[in-house]
Amino acid sequence: LGLICASLAFGVHAQGRYNGFDVSNASIDSDLILSGGPPRDGIPAIDDPQFTAPEDATYLRDDDPVMGFRLDGIARAYPLRVLVWHEIVNDTINDRPFVVTYCPLCGSSLVFDGSVNGERLSFGVSGLLFQSDVLMYDRGTESLWSQLKLECVSGPMVGTPLEWLPSEILTFGAWKARNAKFQQEVLARPESNG
Repeated sequence: LGLICASLAFGVHAQGRYNGFDVSNASIDSDLILSGGPPRDGIPAIDDPQFTAPEDATYLRDDDPVMGFRLDGIARAYPLRVLVWHEIVNDTINDRPFVVTYCPLCGSSLVFDGSVNGERLSFGVSGLLFQSDVLMYDRGTESLWSQLKLECVSGPMVGTPLEWLPSEILTFGAWKARNAKFQQEVLARPESNG
């Protein structure tokens, strides 16, 4: 009975420590998975991003930093002042899914293909960190994904790599100039995103 109680107590502790994620098969040392403070989805990912023309993005100055991403002749800017509050944007261009990620703690900004092994995934913010960097999770399998390791680190998809897509950090003014020949879209004001 004592062993059962100890096991249950450990399970509850582990459940709380890891925001409810199962890290029993983690490919990284689970002692290095730390709470970032917020609970799971305490930092809300943007799942239905809205965009505006650069001239209508009046909340941005030309010297504001943005993450720039281009696909199929469309150039999108994701202002860091929005990403710092959301960390993840699940997005598509011409029905191709991708995920925009930003970790305010280490300033890492990466874009990944939103399809893994032919399956379209939707990502959220786990509230957990590995090496002071955001751990994302996919809502379908609740697997944890490391932005910096570019792969799944626990759950059913452990060991599965993410496909890193080219993006860049630059000022809003530089982004507009660099992408003048493309259709330009800017992530709309934070109030209009969920």
